[in-house]
Amino acid sequence: MARDPGLEELMREELGDRPGLAEKPMFGGRAFMLNGNLLCCARHDGMLIRLGKGNDGWALALPGVIQMLSGERVMHGWVRGGAEVYGDDALRRRLLDAALAYVESLPSK
Repeated sequence: MARDPGLEELMREELGDRPGLAEKPMFGGRAFMLNGNLLCCARHDGMLIRLGKGNDGWALALPGVIQMLSGERVMHGWVRGGAEVYGDDALRRRLLDAALAYVESLPSK
């Protein structure tokens, strides 16, 4: 599995030590779970962010943010950002805050 330890550390720092946060290998990278729900992922080719179906339009309008694909299948509610996105502290924080807001609204698994 090709990983990006630097991105993983940035995401860890941003997410902090909140209760219910866990990590596990997934999607060819390191996935971050909150209360059993998938929140985001750090991969060698960027970060994946879960915003929820219908909540991703604003993010897709940002430069460098694209729709997540699984093969050729569009993953609605998920976006991907490369180094130009996750390297921007304010943008990374905005995306992760939006992901947290969505995932915190879900029932625990």
